[in-house]
Amino acid sequence: MEFEEQESIMKTITLALLAAAVISISSVTGMAYAQEGAQGSSDSLRLVGAGLAFGLAAGGAGIGLGHVGAAGLAVISENPALQSKVFIFVGMVESIAIYGIVMMFIILGQ
Repeated sequence: MEFEEQESIMKTITLALLAAAVISISSVTGMAYAQEGAQGSSDSLRLVGAGLAFGLAAGGAGIGLGHVGAAGLAVISENPALQSKVFIFVGMVESIAIYGIVMMFIILGQ
């Protein structure tokens, strides 16, 4: 029963995030202003792209860190000698968020 509840909650969260992404992307349509070039539209899309790059990377790293952290604590409680290996796995998961930050700065720097 507990697994089914968690699966239902994850589906709800996934649908909410998908709906938020669709609303965010659909609201970035170009607006017509008198005597304004296309520069405003490309800047806004660049900001949305940078935000998505960092947000999705950080969200994915957070979900992964939750799973790795829970499993790592279980391993450390059984065998404390494996603590250094758990830290390596945690660092590998956190590197995904760092890649997202790097991509964000690359997108904003262009």
